[in-house]
Parts: sequence; C-alpha cells; structure tokens
Amino acid sequence: MTRLLGIDPGLRFTGWGIIEADGNRLRHLADGVIATDNAMTVPERLKALHDALALILAQHRPQEAAVEETYVNRNGTATLKLGYARGVALLAPALSGVPVTEYAAKSVKMAVVGTGGADKTQVQMMVQRLLPGAVIRRSDAADALAVAICHAHHRASNAAWRLPKRSA
Repeated sequence: MTRLLGIDPGLRFTGWGIIEADGNRLRHLADGVIATDNAMTVPERLKALHDALALILAQHRPQEAAVEETYVNRNGTATLKLGYARGVALLAPALSGVPVTEYAAKSVKMAVVGTGGADKTQVQMMVQRLLPGAVIRRSDAADALAVAICHAHHRASNAAWRLPKRSA
C-alpha cells in the first residue's frame, strides 16, 4: 500500500489530497485547501504555502507526490504567479525526500473522467465515485485528489508492465 499526495497548485488556493493505493484499490485519507491572503506580499504567500505543505507532509507522510502542471493563459502575470506556487508545490515534497511526478491537466481528466475536456463538476463527481465515503467540499481539493488518482493509475499501469514474464 502506497500513500500518495496530490497537489493542485495556486497562489490563492492550493488544493491537496491524500489517498492510499493498493494496486487498483484506492482509499481517501484526507483533503483540503490552503488559502493565502491577497493582502500578503507574494513572498509571504509562498512561505505560507510552503509551511502548510510541510505540515501536511509531516502529518500524513506520503511516499510519493504528484503535482498538476501549469497551463499558460492570456494573463501573463497570473500565469507567472501560478508558476511560483507550482514551484513551491514541487519543492516542498522534494525537500522532505518525497519523489514528485508532474501531470498535465488533460492527463488528469483523462485518467479520472475518461475525457481530457472534462469540467470541474465532472471531475469532482468522478473523484467522489472513485473514493467512496469522501466528502469533498471544494473543487480545488477534488482536483488535487484527481491528480493523486491519476498518479495511482499510472503507477498501477507501470507496475503491470514490469511484471516478470513467465517461461513457457
């Protein structure tokens, strides 16, 4: 059984989710959203994000982490700030010795919903189906759990390819 941390980075809201994966079986452990205050400077917000992620890592002790890749939008400043948050989301687990994998948003949606063009409502609904009993209140947390689920599916697929071949 492997404990996985999924992170959906954002400077204002960063979603996080912890699941356990045992092959194709998944179990929800925890999720939430880290919110930073717009009144703070960007460096203060990044520190707050780092400190919160460090606490989550210490409390839940995931063995692997997965982070959603940043997409570029029309607002260059917003994209840059998202990139800062994503950097912290990649760095915090790495500083704790946790290996980090990155996934494009379309790959996450494809793994969870079956289509790369799914909207947030579809993602949240499928996450709740794949993690029975999970009560997910925020789309940011659902997106983070979707990243963790995507990583779990990729791990299971990669493990299947590594199975030893039987001799005839």
